[in-house]
Amino acid sequence: MEVPKDPDDLARQCAETMYSRDPASQEMGIRLREIHVGRAVMEMKISAAMANGGGICHGGYIFSLADTAMAYASNSRNVSYVGVSASIEFLSAGRLGETLLAVATEEHRAGRTATYRVAVTDSNNEPIAQFLGRTYRVRGNVLEGPA
Repeated sequence: MEVPKDPDDLARQCAETMYSRDPASQEMGIRLREIHVGRAVMEMKISAAMANGGGICHGGYIFSLADTAMAYASNSRNVSYVGVSASIEFLSAGRLGETLLAVATEEHRAGRTATYRVAVTDSNNEPIAQFLGRTYRVRGNVLEGPA
């Protein structure tokens, strides 16, 4: 497999490869909307199966959406990273039928770690959650071949 030279093409190919190996995100209906080096935008429509006892989106699904966006952003350079810590603050309820958007942005990258901020909003661009996570460089690459 030839590794693209253009950074955005590389990020896109990494994302496509990751998604093909990601049954959890596929099952939750998480979709990639946009990818660039160090930045990913993912979306997820809240289905009835995602409701908690209060009739709103279970926080675990919102966390998973944000965590997935971080994963795609952190692996966008064809260098393998895994999440090592994350926190989330829920700001508003995710309503059934809404499509949530998670925008992950790389805040800091040094040595073997990187930090990402993820903003989760609803269809009206109203804030739903804010997420802060840290990733750690592990062996390997997303794509086969040299990094």
